Formats: sequence, C-alpha cells, structure tokens
Amino acid sequence: MDEFEKIKLGISIGDFNGIGIEIILKTFSDKRMLDFCTPIIFGSTKLISTYKKSLNNNVPVNGIKHINAAIDGKINVLNLWKDEIQINLGKPTAQSGKLAFESLEAATNALINEEIDVLVTAPINKDNIQSEEFKFPGHTEYLESKLKGESLMILMTSSLKIGLITGHIPVSKVSETITPQLIKAKVEVLYNTLVQDFAISKPKIAILGLNPHCGDNGVIGNEDDEIIRPTILEIQNQGKLVYGPYAADSFFGSENYKNFDGVLAMYHDQGLGPFKSLSFGEGVNYTAGLDKIRTSPDHGTAYELAGKNEANVNSFKEAVFTGIKVFKTRKEYKSLTKNILKSKQTKEKV
Repeated sequence: MDEFEKIKLGISIGDFNGIGIEIILKTFSDKRMLDFCTPIIFGSTKLISTYKKSLNNNVPVNGIKHINAAIDGKINVLNLWKDEIQINLGKPTAQSGKLAFESLEAATNALINEEIDVLVTAPINKDNIQSEEFKFPGHTEYLESKLKGESLMILMTSSLKIGLITGHIPVSKVSETITPQLIKAKVEVLYNTLVQDFAISKPKIAILGLNPHCGDNGVIGNEDDEIIRPTILEIQNQGKLVYGPYAADSFFGSENYKNFDGVLAMYHDQGLGPFKSLSFGEGVNYTAGLDKIRTSPDHGTAYELAGKNEANVNSFKEAVFTGIKVFKTRKEYKSLTKNILKSKQTKEKV
C-alpha cells in the first residue's frame, strides 16, 4: 500500500430491514469522513437507492462492478446482485438474512484477497442469516473460520477494553469451558493485540472471577481457586502483568477497570453488561487476534428504530475510526519489529 493511498474500507450491510444502511449513509453524509478512507459498501445501488428514498436521504453514491473501480472521495457501492428487493423496515425476512450473508461473504473474501484493508460490519440478525453456508453464532466465529489466527471479541472505547474468555455460548456451558489452556490463550491474544494494535508496550490486564465474590474460598464454587488463580500465577511467572481474579460485581462500579489496559471477562454478559451500561452507543466491537482487521458498532439491528431516521451513528462512526487507527498502528508495529529483526541479524553477521 502506497504511503499516500487512502485506506480502502469495506462495509457489509447487515440486515437491511434494520438500521444498518441508515447508519452507513448517515456516517458518510459527513464528507469529512471521506478524507480518512475510501468506503466500499458491499450491496447494490438499487437497494441503497430504495433505502435512501424511504429515509429522504440525498447522499450521492457511486455504483461499481469491481472493487478496483472505487473512487476516492465517493461512497462506492459494489453491486453484488440485480434482483428486486422487498424492504420491510423493522421486520427480519428470509431475503434480508440471505443478502446479509452474501454481503458479508463478499466483503470477507475481499479482505482475504487484500482488495480492502479494513472491514466494518453492520449488524446482522443471528437467526435469519443462518443457512448451509453460515452456521455460526455471530460475525466473530464466522470470521475466525475464514481468516488466520485465534479470535477474541473485544468491546472497547478509548479508555475501556473488555475481552471475552468465552463468547456466544450458553451460560450453562461456561464453567465446563473454562480451562487453564483457554485462559492462557485468551490472555495471549489480548496481550498481543494491546501491543501491536494499540501500541501499549507493557499492558496491564485484569481477569474477572467466574463465581460471585470469586467463590468466597469455595463456598460459592471452586473454579476461581482451583483453575483461575493458579493460571494467573503461572502467567505472571512468565513476566506478564496479569492480575485477578476480581469480583465482577464491584470491579466496574469501583472504577477499578481504569487501572488496567485490558480486562478479560469469563462470559458474554459478565463483560458486555457493564460495558454497555457504561458506553452503549459509543463503543466498538473489535475482533482481535486475526490477521485482518474487522470492527462493528456495539449494537444490534434495532428493528424498532428502522425507517424512523432516528438511529444514532456514533458507534458506527467510532467503528470506522477504530478500524483505520488499528490498521495504521499494526502496520507501523510490523515495520518497526521488522527493522529491529533486520538490525539484529546484521549485527550477528558482523
């Protein structure tokens, strides 16, 4: 990528009966956003035009048949289909699920082939997107199956980053899923992403306990004492600044999270419940640990707002900025570490 070339930002449309297309159009109706990237929406100009009419939105879009035809300073729409599309705002349909997957699949393939630099995904409906091709609980698991690396879902703002040791699984299966190996793997992913994607040289990481009050010395469960504490100690002995377990009920209210660069929660709602209470509508979902960069807003399809022109764009806009910033930071990190390695090899030869 040329130093002065704009970042190509791929966008999957999500469920078009939700607020996805609305927040995409609203985000780039601010022309200053086009100074940071060249957006490429994976969908169709026919769909976007129909949606624009329903919202009385006059933002111009540039229809293209190939990604390399994208124009800087324009909102580009890559035409994936020509079919007539029935929009039922606020109601998930089989067609909106089918096209959500087709958009995601095309955007992911473009990411793999380095035709785009960053992927930002609009919200999907995890039910109507299911098919023979998509049998995943969500974006994170799908992308992990397509890209290289081990994923970690991180919900983040500029001051708070929460990763999940277990993701989209039933609460009844959380305890049996927590193992020393899983904890170590997720710590490793979070540690590495804080270093290479967020330029934090020696990150401090907090780990939440599984049981209420971290088990109260075995009165409310043994996992914290038998699995989590020994694993944290082992990680500390390797030189990483990892601490815990911390009782989840008081960790956020006491603002203890502000003392750490990253937090690992044991399960989905343990981390995302407090996060959304603190930052809902302003946060970003970042898929860490993979060889490519994907972000999304911290909310869902919001069918109840679809077509009302009331959707808040802040989270989607932050997802765009975060994707761009992580891309640049990771690129710089790779360049620096590559130069260090070259310098070391040169000295060894001498």
